[in-house]
Amino acid sequence: MYPEEMVIPMRAELADAGFEELYSAGAVENALAKPGTTLLVVNSVCGCAARNARPGARMSLENLKKPDHLATVFAGVDKEAVDAARQSMFPFPPSSPCIALFKDGELVHMLERHHIEGRPAELIADNLKDAFNDFC
Repeated sequence: MYPEEMVIPMRAELADAGFEELYSAGAVENALAKPGTTLLVVNSVCGCAARNARPGARMSLENLKKPDHLATVFAGVDKEAVDAARQSMFPFPPSSPCIALFKDGELVHMLERHHIEGRPAELIADNLKDAFNDFC
């Protein structure tokens, strides 16, 4: 587990962009039960989260169609929330960072770590924008 003080600025990158921080399994379940579309980011301390996932998720919101709800959990800090998020992402194996789009509680689009690592944030944003255009 990472100390909370260490992840405050990493959390803020998404929270400042409008992502709701989820800290418990119940909060994840409630977020995914909302009607419409929900973008859920499993945040992480790794470099690919800093260089690719968080900036890509933020840039993706510069699109005409956007998810109705934005949420995030933090791997290595919010264990209960992350476990619940990963259960909702089945059959994909756990990875962090990762980004999932849900529509009416059903997983409709997934970016795993191997889709994020080594790819520019702009490419991740474009991938998400395409998903938003299809599902939002």
